Formats: sequence, structure tokens, C-alpha cells
Amino acid sequence: MRRRGRALTRLETRSVSTTGSTGYQRPASARDALSMRSLLVVLVLVLTGAIAVTLLSPTSSAPTATDRGVPEALPSPRLAGPLSLEEALRARRSIRSFSAQALMRTEIGQLLWAAQGVTDAAGHRTAPSAGALYPLELDVVTPDGVARYMPDEHGLAWRTTTDVRPLLRAAALDQSTVGEAPLVIVISGVVERTATRYGARAQRYVDLEAGHAAQNILLQAVSLGLGAVPIGAFDDAAVRRVLDLAQGEAPLYLIPVGHAR
Repeated sequence: MRRRGRALTRLETRSVSTTGSTGYQRPASARDALSMRSLLVVLVLVLTGAIAVTLLSPTSSAPTATDRGVPEALPSPRLAGPLSLEEALRARRSIRSFSAQALMRTEIGQLLWAAQGVTDAAGHRTAPSAGALYPLELDVVTPDGVARYMPDEHGLAWRTTTDVRPLLRAAALDQSTVGEAPLVIVISGVVERTATRYGARAQRYVDLEAGHAAQNILLQAVSLGLGAVPIGAFDDAAVRRVLDLAQGEAPLYLIPVGHAR
């Protein structure tokens, strides 16, 4: 009996020791520590993956928001003016000398609407766009700072309150017109918006569209009794830096506008 009892004891001990898949039961505290380490490893992997995705993702090329948030509404554009189209065409001239007289907000709004204003409920704009993809962005440079035109809201979203006209003049090969005009409209293009549909011809279509918008501005300026001149001679990279344009935005036109001197 004594031998049998010892055998049973050894058998029970062996049975306990072989319970579970590993043959050994860790204490609860050890299992908790292992689970915590596993969780930390998973969290590190997830965070590493998220950081990698962020770094590899392309920078947005079409910013719709600015540092100052909600756009400042502009006065509604007028739909009739004192001159006929034919009269405006005849009177248009390149004006390069301006007085310091500031433009009214109604005038600024009218010029921007002429270039890229929304004209119907479907979102079509004043200037034709290949595939209605609208790759253009407009920035206004004034003594009060730089603002981005928001066509859908017909408003201005201010990007800075610093007068960058001296810097913009330097970027425009020191053309005095750029520095003295009370308003410079900068037309930029985001080619990739058009390239999604038109591929290699996208750059041509964007350039053509910039020409349409610029002509609208020039004719609208005549109708408002203002002078304007389109400028294409500038350092692209320098203009990008001055205006802090997003990756993918290329400056295409500078259009100084003001009262002729």
C-alpha cells in the first residue's frame, strides 16, 4: 500500500506537470507580462507603419483651406457693366504704371469672378476648362497680404498679412510694375488635376486655361476703368517661395492691376 501510494503520488505529479501544450504553466504575473510585451510590440509596428505611410504619401497639391480658415466673403459680382464687350476689347492696353490708390473690395471681387467665378448651380466657371477639371488657383497680393480666391464661396482666404510685393517684384526680375501695383493677381496651375484625364497633354490645356482666365481679368479691368498688364517673366521657384505655394502648384501669370498713373 505504501508503494502504491507513492506511485499514485508520482503519477499525479506527472499528470500535473504535463497539463497544457508547453508542459509548464507560467504564473499569472508572468503571463500578464508576456501579454503586455506582445501588445507593445504590436503598437510599435502599427505606429511605424502609420509613420511610413505618412512620409510616403504625396503632399496635397490642391489646398482648399488656409491658415485663416473660413473665407472672407466678397461682394456679389455685377452681371452688367458700362461697356460692351466690343468696347472693352478695343480699349484694352497693357498698363505698367499705377498710382498708389487701393482697389475697392467690389473691384477685387469682380476681377476674381471674371477669372474663375462660378456661373451656375453645376459649378461651371467663367473661363473654359478642359473636362471642367479647373486646375487653376488664384492668389491676390496686396499691401494687406496674400489671399487665396475660393470660387465656390466667392471669398478670400487670407494666407498672410505681410506685404510681400517687394519680394514678388524681386522674383519678377525686378519689374517695378509688380512692386507698385496695389493688386497683383497670381495665376497658378496644378497640372495633375488635368493629367488624371488627359495625360501628357495636360500641361498644354492648363497653359491655355491660364490664358483664358488672364484675358478675362484684362477685359474686366477695362470695364472697371482700371489698368492691367500680364507678366510672364519671373523666376518660378522664387515666386513659389514668396507665395508659399503647395507642391504641384506652378505659377503661370502675374497680373498687376490698378489705377493708371
